Amino acid sequence: MQSRVLILGAGFGGLELATILSDELGADAGVTLIDGAEEFVFGFSKLDVMFGRASPESVRLPYAAIDKPGVSFRRERITAIDPGRRRVTTEAGVHEAEHLVVALGADYDVEPTPGVVLGENEYYSVAGAERLADVIPGFERGHAVIGVCDAPFKCPPAPSEACLLLHDQLVERGVRDRCEITLVLPLPTPVPPSPATSDALVEAFAERDIRFLPGRRLAAAGDGAIALDDGSELPCDLLLAVPRHRAPDVVGDAGMTEDGYVPVDSRTLRTRYENVYACGDVATVGVPKAGVFAEGAARSIATTLVAALRGAAGDGCYDGLGSCYIEFGGGRVGRVDVDFLSGPKPTGTLQPPSAGLVAEKAEFGASRRARWF
Repeated sequence: MQSRVLILGAGFGGLELATILSDELGADAGVTLIDGAEEFVFGFSKLDVMFGRASPESVRLPYAAIDKPGVSFRRERITAIDPGRRRVTTEAGVHEAEHLVVALGADYDVEPTPGVVLGENEYYSVAGAERLADVIPGFERGHAVIGVCDAPFKCPPAPSEACLLLHDQLVERGVRDRCEITLVLPLPTPVPPSPATSDALVEAFAERDIRFLPGRRLAAAGDGAIALDDGSELPCDLLLAVPRHRAPDVVGDAGMTEDGYVPVDSRTLRTRYENVYACGDVATVGVPKAGVFAEGAARSIATTLVAALRGAAGDGCYDGLGSCYIEFGGGRVGRVDVDFLSGPKPTGTLQPPSAGLVAEKAEFGASRRARWF
């Protein structure tokens, strides 16, 4: 099958890119969007599922609902990528394109961390969040550990959010005084680009008697205990793990990765292959692995592709800006606005938790749901 634009992956980046191309070019967009999954789930929805604030069914957005001029969605598992020829093989056939965009996200790799099991004691997969939603209500005494296995990982504030929301649930059930909560994080602070945000989270931990262990990683999980990368151990009766991340095997097998991810020009998102781009968690851009940054990168690629498909020249310029909503517990939501590329180092500004930001976060999800599906 020949396409003008072939997009691999229907996450934040792939959905935004396909939507813009459809909006700009209509039936002439010639986009094929491929993903092996049946539905899309916002990353933040996994916390809602894990803590019983939403049912698994309510957060699933089926790709079958995509109906956009010039966009053909294919649910197919990708088996090979030939970036030099912009040729992609799936279980259903072969696709070729004038322009190829790799937006396949990052997969979870539990093999280097003994005892961490996908769908069991981690909450970054939908299956894991669903299982822990059944486990957490039965936790009434002992040590809970939110443990991150390595960096980089998707949505850097998410482990902090999990601690604060777990605290809330234990308080609501009247068992918080019988439980301990520890956060193990490989980063030096919860949100390194924004000292004010990190300070606010550390203060929230202290107020709730949550133990914070920065600069350490979860190395292994066993029966009643976990091991850290410094050789120490912690008692653990409830583990909420964040598994290691890596680019999907099919991307590595294609020879596209360096140090585990696809290197790109941070401004244009171009790879070393002609008319091949990468964005989102699969790429090394210099920004966090979070949906809002994949979305922004997709907008830059869209500018480039719209011009090219209209016979013009010029690249879009990715700005590296993004805003992340952070659950502070107690029904409060804050926001950190971060700039990763305009200065000598990343900077971030905290918008303190407020009721207005709760509504703003809800609108963030609702607007994209309406736009993409």
